[in-house]
Amino acid sequence: MATDKIDGVSHDLVLLLTSEDRDFLVRNNGHQVKVESLKGKKIWLYFSASWCGPCRQFTPKLVEVYDEFSSKGDFEIIFVSLDKGDQLFNEYFSKMPWLAIPFSDSDTRDHLKKLFKMRGIPSLAMLDESGKVLSSEGVEIIKDYGVEGYPFTAEKIKELKEKEETAKKEQSLRSILVSQSRDYVISADGRKVSVSELEGKLVGLYFSLSSYNACQEFTTTLAEVYEELRAKGESFEIVMISLDDEEQSFKKYFESMPWFALPFNDKSCGKLARYFKLRVLPTLVVIGQDGKTLHSNVAEAIEQHGIQAYPFTPEKFVELEEIEKAKREAQTLESILVSGDTDFVIGKDGVKIPVSHLAGKNILLYFSAHWCPPCRAFLPKLIEAYQNIKAKDEAFEVIFISSDRDQASFDEFFSGMPWLALPFGDKRKASLGRTFKVRSIPKLIAVEPTGRTVTTEARNLVMIHGADAYPFTDEHIKEIEARYEEMAKGWPAKVKHALHEQHELVLTKHRMYRCNGCEKEGHLWSFYCAECDFDLHPKCALDEDKGIKDDNKLEKAKPGEGWKCDGEVCSRA
Repeated sequence: MATDKIDGVSHDLVLLLTSEDRDFLVRNNGHQVKVESLKGKKIWLYFSASWCGPCRQFTPKLVEVYDEFSSKGDFEIIFVSLDKGDQLFNEYFSKMPWLAIPFSDSDTRDHLKKLFKMRGIPSLAMLDESGKVLSSEGVEIIKDYGVEGYPFTAEKIKELKEKEETAKKEQSLRSILVSQSRDYVISADGRKVSVSELEGKLVGLYFSLSSYNACQEFTTTLAEVYEELRAKGESFEIVMISLDDEEQSFKKYFESMPWFALPFNDKSCGKLARYFKLRVLPTLVVIGQDGKTLHSNVAEAIEQHGIQAYPFTPEKFVELEEIEKAKREAQTLESILVSGDTDFVIGKDGVKIPVSHLAGKNILLYFSAHWCPPCRAFLPKLIEAYQNIKAKDEAFEVIFISSDRDQASFDEFFSGMPWLALPFGDKRKASLGRTFKVRSIPKLIAVEPTGRTVTTEARNLVMIHGADAYPFTDEHIKEIEARYEEMAKGWPAKVKHALHEQHELVLTKHRMYRCNGCEKEGHLWSFYCAECDFDLHPKCALDEDKGIKDDNKLEKAKPGEGWKCDGEVCSRA
């Protein structure tokens, strides 16, 4: 999404969207539209790219809004591509009914990206008729309100939020599930069941997607819990809110489910996703017997505890947390890596290594996959750290836990790793994912020799400190940070630099950034211009400034190379 210090800024539309040799925008059929003709219209700048999964998911939602209101003639969307080639641009743009900055004008596209301080995509900047930025959070607004948000002014959004709050205060099962054209849910055999029959019961709203593996796996677990509760006579029902866009997929997915659902493509599905601010799948919202929301998502609790999570009350979750705490304190390497007779990991050529042989070692559990670009980008950094740590301490090992889709992908990815792994398709992956709440990859979990968890954020530590982060304990990281603090005391608070003559650069703490000088990734400290979102690594800034010339000292502070693409992780949808 875009950063702050953008909203409220006014821009001259012609200067913003034209260049010295171009005064037009283009449509996907090649037709040119003069920028002058857009004066007096609301303009949305859509920063997106074909390689970005979240962008491809969001674009159809934006098309729906555009198709609904473009006939009014008072607004236009302009695509600002971050694609790498014109063929990819053309293929992606062909699905868009709005305008675009020509792909050939990379200078304007780069300028807009910097001007609107892109930190991630998709991003949608909403400008009013005068060129004033109403919001840099257009993606979130469209996701939350869709066409109902029109004309997307601050006043309209405030009005919708107030309506939401009122609706939540007056919420009932009927207000959630009944629409003007429907007062029923359906069963897998096609029966229509009145919503009134569900009133007074505990009801789970199951947001799911048939093509998503995590939903498929959770459905099996949920069905077991549901059937067990029904057998005990508990007053609990489930209504699936399907996010499928193909009826055949919906029918095939639903036919084996023992609960109810909203009909395929029912408009309430999208509204409920926005109403409950759906952010992850699977999600199981629990509605209490009074019709009020009891819990926003108990899916993780059911995955972890099964029927023990019922009846999903605050008191029950306090009890579950105590159980979790006791598990963490009693955790051993065997308790997390041994399951029945499966008591080994594998090395190269499938050689089985007993888990008992890893006792007394510091372990990193590496959740990753070949299909995940950030995982492939992080791998060289982790290999470098691994080799440096092993050179100093043999009592250290990494175990690869794969989310690959097939054996061939696993084999190819694992062949480039110098450590151990769980076999492909190993059932222990699911239990480890639940234990460590893995919702995105790459994920790196540090486990100490006793088997207790040291940190679930070892990936960030390796990215920033490399092998120096070992053994990843809080005490050790605090020592490293203290050394960086001490080092910075010798640097000037501000510098002037030839690469950014218009403003002084201020010494600033930045966890991760891209140096505008050497184009390499930096961590912890940068000399920064907040107005222009411009970073220089201390070495780059101080070599020019002549403030400090101790290159050896600076090299110790400089972390190894890294790489980030669209965000830092491949997250669960």
